[in-house]
Amino acid sequence: MLIFIENIPRAYAWGSKDALPDLLGTEPNGEPQAELWLGTHPGNPAHVAKATPEAHTLIDLVESDPELYGVDGGPLPFLLKVLAIGAPLSLQVHPDPEQAAAGYAAEEAAGVPRDAPHRNYGDPYHKPELLVALSEVTALSGFRPLSDARRDLAVLAAALRGDGDEGAAALDGVSERLAGADPEALRREFLDWVFRGDAAATSALAAVERAAASAELDPARGRTLRDLVAAHPGDPGVLVSLLLHLVSLSPGEAVFLRARQMHAYLSGIAVEVMASSDNVLRAGLTQKHVDAAELCRVVDTSELAEPRFPCRRAARGLVAWRPEVPDFRLMRARLCDPDERSGSRIEDAAPLVEVTAEHPLVLVVTAGRVRIERPAREGAELAEVAAARRGQSLYVSAGAPIRLTGHGEVFLATVGG
Repeated sequence: MLIFIENIPRAYAWGSKDALPDLLGTEPNGEPQAELWLGTHPGNPAHVAKATPEAHTLIDLVESDPELYGVDGGPLPFLLKVLAIGAPLSLQVHPDPEQAAAGYAAEEAAGVPRDAPHRNYGDPYHKPELLVALSEVTALSGFRPLSDARRDLAVLAAALRGDGDEGAAALDGVSERLAGADPEALRREFLDWVFRGDAAATSALAAVERAAASAELDPARGRTLRDLVAAHPGDPGVLVSLLLHLVSLSPGEAVFLRARQMHAYLSGIAVEVMASSDNVLRAGLTQKHVDAAELCRVVDTSELAEPRFPCRRAARGLVAWRPEVPDFRLMRARLCDPDERSGSRIEDAAPLVEVTAEHPLVLVVTAGRVRIERPAREGAELAEVAAARRGQSLYVSAGAPIRLTGHGEVFLATVGG
């Protein structure tokens, strides 16, 4: 079955006011529109579009025939999103499966309401996630070498020292905290120190904020630091950002956020797929609930060698990102009209792309207009056909492969493996 689905974007403060309306072909409402959810997560399930006079969700569809529409008789294990990042997201990590199960059980036993603002674990599942840029996207993603952080701290201290600012000594002290033979332990001790908020940490944060305006850092790092200071003055996450990779993704580039990896998305428009969970532990750069102690307990402080995650070419016009998680994988199909010479107007495009569907697929068209076709089922006379424009989304039940034609770009999420 080819079933159109839709949803109302979630209005978080960090969202863009116009990016999602532009994609969806709707009028901006003046409010930030941050995330479009396309899946069966109970927090905001997608709706079957214009199917019946009475609205029903993708959860209702799966429950109507779990074997036909679900995965192993249950809901989708993945959630596809479109993100419109107009301001920095929180500094955060997601738990691994064991941490999520234990945290959820503990909060259930304590009687914490599942919708309580201070609840950390709304479900017992992990939340690895993969983000692919549609525009240029900037993000803090994973811990970089401590030597790089110490180099930037030295530049910041030098900017203050030239003005006779005593904050230079505070930054020298931070650098000394990050010197030693055990980087993982040093990072963990540093996080505990920063989020504890003692006088020395507060002085160091204030010094970074003063130095950010004039220090001759790498241009991207300097710009990011100034933006964070402006958006979140006095937030310890500003100081922590110096320990993290700063990544600038071009359209089509990706990052994979494994469990326990610290990160914060900063700007841009992207497609994201994740395990169907909403467990987020925050420690800064946000007005939402912060539990720095729990984040410090859960976070992995090992160094990340390379934050970018590569795709693999599956066929002409089709690439796939396949992290080593069972919950999801993501594909991107690029299509061109048959008379376009070698798909020259769209890089690595094809006039026809075939995608297998051993499990259900959720797709969203991010450019152009495409035709989705599935051969007639046994006993049926007609093939299933749908035409979708930019901003429209479909749920595709498991079954025979689908064929994509037209001109544009489509992202498709399905079960990992």
